[in-house]
Amino acid sequence: MDARMSDAASLATAARRARCVTATGLLCLAPLAWAAQPDGDHASLERGARPDTTAEQRYQSAIREAGGGLKAALAECRGQPASARPGCEEEARKRYQQDMSEARALLHPPGTRQPGTPAGPHKEVETRIVGKPQPGS
Repeated sequence: MDARMSDAASLATAARRARCVTATGLLCLAPLAWAAQPDGDHASLERGARPDTTAEQRYQSAIREAGGGLKAALAECRGQPASARPGCEEEARKRYQQDMSEARALLHPPGTRQPGTPAGPHKEVETRIVGKPQPGS
């Protein structure tokens, strides 16, 4: 009976040791997996360091800035007394709408042709129906 108990105890000890080695190995590999992931903040800063060259890039940057401005303004409004908060939030949203309008203007500056509009001068076409001449005309 003692032989069976010692075999069971040694098996249990071996199983615990194996779990411990596995857990230690995973904990040691976790920093390597984390380091392999691209740094979101660093990548964002690199993107921001390059100038916007196209109208679409300028538009997307303006949208991000407008959203960030709204978020910051609303956070600032939360720090104000409750009586002043609605007016502050309304002003922040009005500024956001103005920023978005300016962003849309970056995408389609005045004086440029909007997508879907025909090139060249705009001419109205007169529809003429040609038929048999009527007697007496």
